Amino acid sequence: MDLEQFLQQQFLSNTLEKYCWFIGFILFGLIFKKIISKYLSQILYKLLNRDSLINLQTFDSLLIKPIGFFILLIFIYFGSLNIIFPTDLNFETKDFKLSTIFNKGFAIILIISISKIALRFVDYFGIVFTKKANMTESKMDDQLIPFIIELGKIAVYIIIFFVLLGKVFDIDVTALAAGVGIGGIAIAMASKESLENLLGSFTIFFDKPFLVGDLVSTGNITGTVEKFGFRSTRIRTFDKSVVTVPNKNMISAELDNLGKRKVRRARFYIGLTYDTSIDQMKKVVSEIESLINDHPRTDQEGRVKFQEFGASSLDIMILYYVNSTKWDDFIDVKEDINFKIMKIVNENNCEFAFPSTTVYLQK
Repeated sequence: MDLEQFLQQQFLSNTLEKYCWFIGFILFGLIFKKIISKYLSQILYKLLNRDSLINLQTFDSLLIKPIGFFILLIFIYFGSLNIIFPTDLNFETKDFKLSTIFNKGFAIILIISISKIALRFVDYFGIVFTKKANMTESKMDDQLIPFIIELGKIAVYIIIFFVLLGKVFDIDVTALAAGVGIGGIAIAMASKESLENLLGSFTIFFDKPFLVGDLVSTGNITGTVEKFGFRSTRIRTFDKSVVTVPNKNMISAELDNLGKRKVRRARFYIGLTYDTSIDQMKKVVSEIESLINDHPRTDQEGRVKFQEFGASSLDIMILYYVNSTKWDDFIDVKEDINFKIMKIVNENNCEFAFPSTTVYLQK
């Protein structure tokens, strides 16, 4: 038996030659998919990235894998064109043949592959617009862009859903959309909690109680808003952890936008010992008040008052405002003022008090 006769042998309605061609197409796709996808990615990069806001490596990391998978599917499709599906393996139902299962399954995978490429393009434009937004002083675009990105991804999912219904399952999408409506389908598919979060996101978007970058406090969570999306808001706390808060909670609970204030307040007490004289107390209070009012980083007039007689100290209340909302600036100014308060107390021959107990022994 020569090679040609060997290749013409049939197995499951197909010759070995057809199977070899099919396997060859798959192997060719596996070998060359990365090269072809990288070449296509470079062409797309030159067409889209005219402002050079994103480098080629980042662009390739987004598109090479999904494009490569799509190319492999194309090779599988061309390799399967000459394959005949054996009729003896068909199911009893006439419309449910082995070829039908393969064709519909392949169509589903192909459509999902295209959707992944579309989603990566959404991510690409998200990166580009985010970089453009970072060049502006407005915080509004920083908040709007993640919202639009999520909206774009939802649009891709909806389109793919209807394409699958129409092209794969042969459902009249036009009649379905007219009868139920896209909004009705979304409501039917979504849970009550998801709808509440979605409505909460629109409330936040139009009411603007906060913007990305604002320092907010809600419930027992305080931190900087990093991302605002359809379902939730991400907050970076002071201990550098990220807390995800559902949008329905952001609008139902009290929210203090600390980023709207122009200053940060410092309020605390210092206690001097009871052997401090009236003249010493008056001088310490006056000098601390002058220190605060003359400090270049404080805003508005400070308040320094001999407040009350404590259990073991004469308590002075100190209140002032730092003209910056940044935490680092606030603690730097507070540290500087604290050192100078210590110097004032020492120069006036006074001492800081600490909790103490006097015990009287009776003979």
